[in-house]
Amino acid sequence: MSRFWSPFVKDLVPYVPGEQPKLTKLVKLNTNENPYGPSPKALQAMRGELNDNLRLYPDPNGDRLKQAVAEYYGVSAQQVFVGNGSDEVLAHIFHGLFQHGAPLLFPDVSYSFYPVYCGLYGIPFEQVALDEQFQIRIEDYAKPNAGIIFPNPNAPTGCLMPLDVVEQLLQANRDSVVVVDEAYIDFGGETAISLVDRYDNLLVTQTLSKSRSLAGLRVGLAVGHPDLIDALERIKNSFNSYPLDRMAIVGAAVAFEDREYFEQTCRTVIDSREALVAQLQAKGFEVLPSAANFIFARHPQQDAAALAARLREQGVIVRHFKQARIAQFLRITVGTPEMNQALIDALG
Repeated sequence: MSRFWSPFVKDLVPYVPGEQPKLTKLVKLNTNENPYGPSPKALQAMRGELNDNLRLYPDPNGDRLKQAVAEYYGVSAQQVFVGNGSDEVLAHIFHGLFQHGAPLLFPDVSYSFYPVYCGLYGIPFEQVALDEQFQIRIEDYAKPNAGIIFPNPNAPTGCLMPLDVVEQLLQANRDSVVVVDEAYIDFGGETAISLVDRYDNLLVTQTLSKSRSLAGLRVGLAVGHPDLIDALERIKNSFNSYPLDRMAIVGAAVAFEDREYFEQTCRTVIDSREALVAQLQAKGFEVLPSAANFIFARHPQQDAAALAARLREQGVIVRHFKQARIAQFLRITVGTPEMNQALIDALG
């Protein structure tokens, strides 16, 4: 511990991202990256931005990207916020919308960055237990709160809350912000963005890291009522007024415009997921129903940590969490058919 640290730094418990191994021969199924590359049109647009204009600052508002998102979802650009990855967008949400004294509510099995942000911004929180099938019970959220946040589909379980149930949760919590974190929505769910015009307390976050294959570009967004977006803009302009670079703005915008490529790759991942689930079930695995680009599975006769270690010895990396309720599960990213077959062969 450095004597120069601010007093609160020593108490922070930072987020630990999934391993990014240096070896290239590994079959990497641990960080939910898309196995297919970005839209070729997006790559071409980014190459076009590699010119002398890099000496100039980018558009601080990212208007081209906001417009592309607004057109894609049928909302106004004033309802769209963009940031440097959805994690930065989430950080601004925690900072700007959840500091109200009462506890923030989120599932006990959920995205592990949520408690990290609570620690960073001094937000009291309560983790609400999922049921035995790892589903959210919306009646458990009928208590005083400073806000509610949950991933949909959930991470790391992959389980989806149907849109009508999301709406019931919104109706029961009109006096606090409900954030639906839709990092994986494009792999089998229906976005809650269709509800933002009816609920001024709804904020939906998304990322281009997963379904649009741009994890290396760091682009995230939020869609909601202009009053909520304005709060995020105030935080952003007090923190980092140029979050997205020139290539990120144009590449992300074109990724939204290239619907054909996006829909094709999502369908391919979904088909591969269903095939992988069937193969794992044939080997005796129990697999939770997934609407994401990963699956959450356990084997009744095999210890998950030992399985992960043995897979790694054979060059296949999956994610294992030590948290009590899920310590016997493995989270497995859906890869190409060849990558998925390497996993099955290694399990054999």
